[in-house]
Amino acid sequence: MAARLLGHAPAEGVHTLPALPSLICYRADQLQGSVCAVYEPCVALIVQGSKRVVLGSDTLVYDSTRYLVTSLDLPTVATILEASPARPYLAMALKLDLREVATLLLSGTVPPVPPTPHLGPHAADEHRAMGTGALSLPLLQAFDRLLDIAEQPAHAPVLAPLVLREIHYRLLVGEQGHRLRQIAAVGSQGQQIARAIDWLKRHYAEPLRVEELAREVRMAVSTFHHQFKALTAMSPLQYQKQIRLTEARRLMLMDDLDAATAAYRVGYESPSQFSREYSRHFGAPPARDISQLRRAPPQTAGA
Repeated sequence: MAARLLGHAPAEGVHTLPALPSLICYRADQLQGSVCAVYEPCVALIVQGSKRVVLGSDTLVYDSTRYLVTSLDLPTVATILEASPARPYLAMALKLDLREVATLLLSGTVPPVPPTPHLGPHAADEHRAMGTGALSLPLLQAFDRLLDIAEQPAHAPVLAPLVLREIHYRLLVGEQGHRLRQIAAVGSQGQQIARAIDWLKRHYAEPLRVEELAREVRMAVSTFHHQFKALTAMSPLQYQKQIRLTEARRLMLMDDLDAATAAYRVGYESPSQFSREYSRHFGAPPARDISQLRRAPPQTAGA
């Protein structure tokens, strides 16, 4: 599969496939440091190389033998661990359709999830909205068929929905299926947290009152705090801060805003506080970080 992916990613950076808008390919010929970005709901496969993803206090490492699945928008710090011109890092990421997940669950054709064994101190990790699982041959073959479709785009309107549905199904019945089920199940607490995250993404620049947000999604404050951290590995305030900093970075990079203007735009009242938190999060002051980003090849979360 590496040779095929090189054909779709002839140079470093992000590559989209016109016949499959929900699939991206990514290539890196060298180590590029850490990338702070928001993972959208997706499944990511590494074809060559390995990667580390930090979510709150959790660290996940995966390679070509495992896949990563995310069921919520999650701020992360991701680092490619293996890449060279002779052996580039190669990966694919497929954006998941949670409506498709819900449709499959409601159809009654998805087997019930097997009981989870007692995991002791790692039990909390099973509630995370992000995890890695062993890459099965059927799931790998489904991704291979997606590349077949990308190379024969005339067949995409008929074949792509079938393969995409199969991938969603295999994820649901796989070892990480519970991470999707807890978000997609109608009326679940996971779905309520998903609504809270949607609200935070729309209103990140506004002052956050956790009690009001809990009331917005119809949860008791203590339950909301517990479930939010169980799914995201961070508190609502920490989540908001990471969203603010990531958006400020995008505004400075893409819209050429200065640091003070970007800080105010995302909800900071103090430019100095913004600069301190930005430096802690991204590892460099705003001006230096943006200068480095403009010299680096494009990167993306998820792949």
